[in-house]
Amino acid sequence: MKYEKREEREMRKTPLYEKHVALGGRVVDFFGWALPVQYSGIVEEHLATRKAAGLFDVSHMGEITVEGKDALKFINYLVTNDVTKLVPGKVMYSPMCYEHGGVVDDLLIYMYDENRFLLVVNAANKDKDYQWIVDKSKKFDVKAEDVSDSYAQIAIQGPKAEGILQKLTDVALDEMKFYTFKDRVSVGGVDLLLSRTGYTGEDGFELYLLPGDAGHIWDELLKAGKEEGLVPAGLGARDTLRFEACLPLYGQELSEDITPLEAGLGFFVKLSKEDFIGRASLLEQKEKGLKRKIAGLEMVEKGVPRHGYEVKSQGKSVGVITSGSYAPSLEKYLALALLDIDYVEIGREVHVDIRGKDRLAKVVETPFYKRRYKK
Repeated sequence: MKYEKREEREMRKTPLYEKHVALGGRVVDFFGWALPVQYSGIVEEHLATRKAAGLFDVSHMGEITVEGKDALKFINYLVTNDVTKLVPGKVMYSPMCYEHGGVVDDLLIYMYDENRFLLVVNAANKDKDYQWIVDKSKKFDVKAEDVSDSYAQIAIQGPKAEGILQKLTDVALDEMKFYTFKDRVSVGGVDLLLSRTGYTGEDGFELYLLPGDAGHIWDELLKAGKEEGLVPAGLGARDTLRFEACLPLYGQELSEDITPLEAGLGFFVKLSKEDFIGRASLLEQKEKGLKRKIAGLEMVEKGVPRHGYEVKSQGKSVGVITSGSYAPSLEKYLALALLDIDYVEIGREVHVDIRGKDRLAKVVETPFYKRRYKK
């Protein structure tokens, strides 16, 4: 995950910006947003989320509504997953591809009914995604609208998330399954959209609410979780948590040049459904066989693998690191790498070029961390 240095006055602030400053968060520029990379420390926040719960400001994410009588048909054409399998109150993950099979973005699809959907997209891609969606919608009876400024978003993640959140709502949270949502739920006296989703590999919830209500709910959650070990967590922990669970990050495991099949997301590409953008290219890629694929690496020799580092075998370049880090839960240095297909078998030894020195690594199974979702 990359951060930039800019003057704070140039950055957009979420409704929780003052809360982050008051809590001692170290604010960085994240694609033009002023967000905390950490509070007490990345490892501490990471482990607290795994053991208890972490609270994340994800208000920078983009929200786009799609409404109209062709909404279901249009979104099913827009993305690789089969949206006809959705029912109201369910959430679906899907890549959204270009005609050549590369990825525009990966997103969450919230279905209110067949005529109304909410798409949640990555912050860095929001404007590009919105333009893409509008351009592709012209032959359909739908209206797309960027409603990102109408939402703040808070995520509470971890094994104690349900118990903490339950203190603030009468909704029976134990009855909510993973990738479901409820709209107009009262939490802490505020009406909001509540979904059992997240980006950490842990059970948890994401709250979509009016920007003016965000500060109140943030404080109420921290108060409710104080005795349970809930901590505010920044971008750094969010990245290491998703990395351990091998959840893809756009611009690293997914991009305009990396297809969902190469990223190991074939489950979310339904080639048997009716036509969708990129289907012909993805079908051809599958039939011809992949030439490269994302694989997991564990460092055997000392060294920290980073995004962009070259992977070699007998001095020949065979791939590149897409994400790499120390994994706090596993106490290992691990990486995800886009490797030539001949080098992805488990146990294969390769070398990572770390600052000009080749360090031994081996291909290992993914995900590194077993995800703990509510079934």
